[in-house]
Amino acid sequence: MTPVLAGLLMLLLVGAPIGMAFALIVMLNTEYFNLALDSLGSVPYDAISGFPLLAIPLFLLVGEVMGSGGLAERLIALCDRLMRWISAPLGYVMIAASALMGAITGSSVATVAAIGSVISPKMRQRGYRRGYVASVNAASGLLGCLMPPSIPLILYGSVVGVSITELFLATVGPGLVMTFAFFVVHTFRARYSLVEGSEAPMDAAGRETAALGKLKAGTRSISALLLPVVVLGGIYSGVFTPTEAAAVAGLYTIVVTLAQRSLRWAEFPGVFNRTARRAAAILTIIALTSIFNRALILAQVPQEIAAFATLMTDNPLVFFIVVNLILLLVGMFMETNAAVMLMGPLLAPAAAQFGIDPIHFAIVLVTNIEVGLLTPPLAANLYVAARVSDANLVEMMSHFIWFLLMALLILLLITFVPDISLWYRFL
Repeated sequence: MTPVLAGLLMLLLVGAPIGMAFALIVMLNTEYFNLALDSLGSVPYDAISGFPLLAIPLFLLVGEVMGSGGLAERLIALCDRLMRWISAPLGYVMIAASALMGAITGSSVATVAAIGSVISPKMRQRGYRRGYVASVNAASGLLGCLMPPSIPLILYGSVVGVSITELFLATVGPGLVMTFAFFVVHTFRARYSLVEGSEAPMDAAGRETAALGKLKAGTRSISALLLPVVVLGGIYSGVFTPTEAAAVAGLYTIVVTLAQRSLRWAEFPGVFNRTARRAAAILTIIALTSIFNRALILAQVPQEIAAFATLMTDNPLVFFIVVNLILLLVGMFMETNAAVMLMGPLLAPAAAQFGIDPIHFAIVLVTNIEVGLLTPPLAANLYVAARVSDANLVEMMSHFIWFLLMALLILLLITFVPDISLWYRFL
């Protein structure tokens, strides 16, 4: 198996399209897998034709409509108004708005781009250094996948066979803990990131309207705030499934933006086009990586890994430590969705043999791989945040390291305190 994985890694490192790399490595090693290529013809279609995966393009549509229709800006305006009494409030606004955006779109990189493009210029105007602005933006993007709904968790549930509704419930605790942890980092690091040592005050117009600003911002953002209530409330109450929730959310955002005239009918073809292109990219990866996953299953690779893990140690804590190190390494080199599709089927059987709760293990796996979005060489969150904030990685590092260390600390907490993920079972 080592030559196959080495070949796959080499293809990814030289820049081969992710889905093509997974499919090609199987086609070049049919003898190793003892496979006939014609037996894999229907696998890609079967992988993406399942009802749960329909939630992906629908949630992407929600994010695109929110970004184009100004709903995201209204959430940010509300957070800004509510937090102005706190020292250095815009950093908290960036983190809180990312959590809210994540609770609607389920995409980490999309959260970085949407929130960063609006808040980053304002943070610069109020005296924050570029490197710090980009660092907060990149780290807060993790909340895009830790707050439900989460696209990587939809993928995990579909390929491993775990309840997506339970996965959404389980990620609430870790998402809130990570949000609070980033608040703590900003509390202690903000004064070192401000050129003048404190955030610049509002302009005169801002002070004159501050009394009515909270009411106005709250009124304008009610429609956006109701969206996660409708989506998550409907899922957790059993009114509809996650996929049906995504359809409801998509219809809701379209109706709201049209009713508020923040989007015109003429703009929707562009919105649908951008959504379709992003969804096609993700679903193509899923379809082609499914060939690799099927080959691994037929070659009994997951079973061999599970057997090796149980022979190596009989201690679940040691197993978790090894798995965390492996997943962090994978997250550094692989795109998030591809990593989830690969490592989920490989490691879930081994975790089951150690008696680890499958829901808890899913949260640990996805959190590990998401942290990879902050660690080079792949580090999509870092690159997107740097571009949005007009910063470079060198000036980000002295600020960013604190958020990364906190993310790793919370990862350990999520790993070894399963009740953070399984809180809903105590209700």
